[in-house]
Amino acid sequence: MLATVDRPSTLVDLPTVRRRRARAASAPSPAARAAAPASPATTADVLRIIADPRTPTYVTVFANGRRRYSYWRPIDPATGAGGCYAALPTAECDELQASGRITLGEPVVDPNRTTYRVRTATRVPQAPARPAVAPERRRVA
Repeated sequence: MLATVDRPSTLVDLPTVRRRRARAASAPSPAARAAAPASPATTADVLRIIADPRTPTYVTVFANGRRRYSYWRPIDPATGAGGCYAALPTAECDELQASGRITLGEPVVDPNRTTYRVRTATRVPQAPARPAVAPERRRVA
C-alpha cells in the first residue's frame, strides 16, 4: 500500500502495472504456426470474408517482404463491436492465392509498403461435357 501525496495519514491501494507473460511461453512460434496445416473450416471462413462485398479486404506487402491480409470489420449492432480493421491468417490467404481462388487488384505503392485489394477469383463457367461419340455400327445383311 502506498500513501497518497495530499493525505499522508491515509493509505490507499493504487493500481499497479500488470506484467505480461513472455510471448514465447504463451504463444507458438511463427514457424510452428506456419507448419500447422490449415483446416478446411478456417479456409472456408477466410474465403467467405473475402467474398463478402461489405468487408473490403486488402493485403499489404511491406518493404521487408512481410505480407499482412486485413479486412474492414463492420459494426455489429448486437454487440457494438467492430468498426475496425482485423487481420486474416496469412498462411490460409497465401494458399488461396496460390490455388487461384483469390486475386490481387491494382497496387497502391507507398515508399514502405504496397497495398492490393483482394477479391475472389471469377470462375469461368465450364462448357458442358460433350458426350463420347460411339463408333458407328453397320449392319451386315
